[in-house]
Order: sequence, then structure tokens, then C-alpha cells
Amino acid sequence: MTANGEAESDPRDSVRTRVLVVGAGIMGSGVAAQAALAGYPVTLVDVSEEFALRGRENASRALDHAVRKGTVTPADRESALGRLDIGIGLRRADSARIILEAAPENLELKRKVFAEIEANAPPDALLASNTSSLPITAIGEHLKDPTRLVGIHFFNPVLQMPLVELIPGHTTSPEVVERAREFAVRLGKTVVASRDTPGFVTSRAMAVLVNEAAWMLYEGVATKEDIDTAYKLGFHHPMGPFELVDLVGIDTTLSILDVLWDGFRDARYRACPLLRTMVSAHKLGRKTGEGFYRYPAAGPRP
Repeated sequence: MTANGEAESDPRDSVRTRVLVVGAGIMGSGVAAQAALAGYPVTLVDVSEEFALRGRENASRALDHAVRKGTVTPADRESALGRLDIGIGLRRADSARIILEAAPENLELKRKVFAEIEANAPPDALLASNTSSLPITAIGEHLKDPTRLVGIHFFNPVLQMPLVELIPGHTTSPEVVERAREFAVRLGKTVVASRDTPGFVTSRAMAVLVNEAAWMLYEGVATKEDIDTAYKLGFHHPMGPFELVDLVGIDTTLSILDVLWDGFRDARYRACPLLRTMVSAHKLGRKTGEGFYRYPAAGPRP
């Protein structure tokens, strides 16, 4: 029981367990939509009202797409949106039981975000990072209690991708790992576990695949269209590497490659100069309307 006589909320009870998603970009808005769809009350926050509102719009569009695909009913869509509110900064952090960070892939930024989260969150709140490549132990290095931090790596688009990567840090407690697994399963995801190593399983594999394709294009081995076709028809991939990197974000992929290079100093992870040129030109993929291919309209903020 709580001090005022109310029943203590069970962290496995989605109806009474508030989820706070910090970062309302592509991934944060997708996670927020997925959690709300699973029955959790969700607060999606960012540094400004503009970004938070845009995140809620992105979540709404993701749910609309799921309705069109027939995987979500219109009634469930409305219920999910009714459970999703927005805020600035760390609004409602003090009442959250699951807090997931979805900030850009920058180690110092994530450390700063988690320092603020730890200062505002209840001591029993689960702290999770949606990092796609940065070691969890490094992110939580300066926390007072790093045992409560775990990696829960979702994939874009969150509502469509069934996989979640679970990454315990070197000090993450077994109880926290189990709570994170239960949360992901409640969201309808299949969970794979990875050691806390740069890039984990999926980002490490994806980075090599995309980087090699970029080198082949850079060297004039083949056109991007032929390389994509070769990957799809030759290896049964659902999309080619240039279609994939446009979806993930060329800037995100370059950040992953740099993390892998810093972590391993292996030539496989030396980013192709073409990727840096694309980022410098702000041709980041679907989210800016142009990457290796052009798109009708720019997508949501990264």
C-alpha cells in the first residue's frame, strides 16, 4: 500500500503503469504509440512543445497506417491516442514506472538525459535506452544506481517491426532485465538478448551490410538500383541496402559505424566517404525527403 492507502501499482499492470518516453522523434513516437496500444498510459516528452506535438502527430500517423493495414482496429487506435499525452522536459517523470530514452545517438547527450531522469524519477522506475549502438554500461557510467539501466532497442517502424533487442549493462540487475523483457513482450515483441558490446547484434550486422554496399557504389562497381536488386533477389532480403539506409537514416547509420570503429578499430567499420558526403549535404533518407533515393515528402524529425 502507498502512504495514502492506495494499492501499490504492479509494474506488470499496463493499465496502471505510466510509461514516459523521452524524445519525440521517429523512434520515440513509435514506441509511445506501441505502448499506448498495449494499454499503458504514456507521456511523450521533448525539449519543446513543437517537437512534442510533432511526435504525437507521428504516433497518430503510425496508428493510422496500422489501421489501413488491418493490424489495428479504428477503436483501438482511438483508445491508444486517448492514453497518449505530451509534455516538455521531464513532465510526469515522478509518476512514471517505465522510462525509455529515445534521444539522438550521442553518448554525452544520453548521459546528460539519464542524469536528469535519475534525479526526477521514482527510485523503482525502470530506466531504458533505445540506443542502437552505444554500450549501456558507458551510458550509465555516471548514474548513482546503474543497476536500474537496461537497453531496449526497438526497430523502425516500431508498430510494424516485431523485434526488440535487450541489452543488459555490466551492472544491470537481473530483476531489471526481467522487467524489461516483460515490458517488451507485453508490447507484442519478440526479444533477442545481446551482450553489451558496440552495435550489439543487429546494428553491427546492418552497418557492415550497408557500408559494403556504399563502398561498391563509391567504387563504381554497380548502380544503387542494381546493388539493391542483387541484395533483394540474391539473398531474399525484403529491401536493398540503400532502401534500408534511407529508412533507418543515413546519419544514424554513420553514427553507428563511428561507434563500431571507435570500439573495434576494424576496417570493416571504416565508414565509406560517400555516407559522410550524404550527411554533410543533409540528404539523410526518408526523413528529409532525399537520401540515395527521392521521396514525395519529408518524414518526421529524427
